[in-house]
Amino acid sequence: MELTIDLPDELASKAQAAGLLNSEAIEKLLREQLRKQAGQELRAMMDKLGADGTPPMTEDEVQAEIDAYRAERRAKRSTQT
Repeated sequence: MELTIDLPDELASKAQAAGLLNSEAIEKLLREQLRKQAGQELRAMMDKLGADGTPPMTEDEVQAEIDAYRAERRAKRSTQT
């Protein structure tokens, strides 16, 4: 994909001097920003989940939920055959 951007002359000069106006550098900057945004979204989601006052599940509770789900899937598969 080809991308064209308009930058102020001073910013473009500084970015060029810093070696940031090439495909590799821009790809790295974009990947870092996407990772940062994903982390921020995850933190916001975790904050929202914690705001309802429900205490976090213990490892045993999580495992019990997983076991129940797997048992339900096995039961569904056995009735389908």
